[in-house]
Amino acid sequence: MNRIITLTTDFGTRDGFVGVMKGVILRLNPQATLVDITHDIAPLNIEQGAFLVANAVKYFPANAIHVVVVDPGVGSARRPIAVQIGEPFFVAPDNGVLTLAFQQSAIENRKSEIRAVHLSNTKYFLSRVSATFHGRDIFAPVAAHLSLGVPLDALGEPIDDWVKLSSCANAVRLGEEIVGRVVHIDRFGNAITNIGEELLAGMDRARVVVRIGAHALRGIKPTYAAVASGEAVALISSSWQVEIAVREENAAQTLGIQIGDEVIIQRA
Repeated sequence: MNRIITLTTDFGTRDGFVGVMKGVILRLNPQATLVDITHDIAPLNIEQGAFLVANAVKYFPANAIHVVVVDPGVGSARRPIAVQIGEPFFVAPDNGVLTLAFQQSAIENRKSEIRAVHLSNTKYFLSRVSATFHGRDIFAPVAAHLSLGVPLDALGEPIDDWVKLSSCANAVRLGEEIVGRVVHIDRFGNAITNIGEELLAGMDRARVVVRIGAHALRGIKPTYAAVASGEAVALISSSWQVEIAVREENAAQTLGIQIGDEVIIQRA
């Protein structure tokens, strides 16, 4: 069966871990189409993984299977899980890395309940399971079996108490002030916040002040080119969230921004 299986990990591509996962999937289902979302999540950064997956899955066919492995608790008591919301499947450790994907999919599939199972049926694992590489030994073969039509219920016991990241709380608007935080820094050093542009409704974007640390940026601009080289700018990112950048420079380094930093938008 030609099903799309996406892979998102913090493995990088130097050590061969991603290639081995792909080999496991293709041995079970040679017709699967494998797509890399990213393997450059900062090591063990669950929240960054949650953000990147949630922003990617909406652009895939509804019946895709998404494997997400950012797993600092590998080999511990944390559960491996598989989840279905509407048509999409997710296979991941139960550590909150699917929090934002659940929120996004629930919005897009309002009539569909979330069905989740604890992956406990070892029939669908590799015959030998390492304590340190569940991506290869559990998540990859489970995704392959799902792509071949194995029903979710066959993979383990139903659960309804999956882990949710409290740090993935949405930005909030209180009157004329919006409070959010930086959730991702991309390879260019741009800081992406959890402030969706819908929170700006009714505000004059040209007149707001975006504050982060000691920095105050006047207005939300349409593009990077709206400011001079080396100047800081706030704009709407391609994920439709407020982004803070420095034209032709690394904003995280130049402005001293880190994931988790508070961002406040106020009417001037």
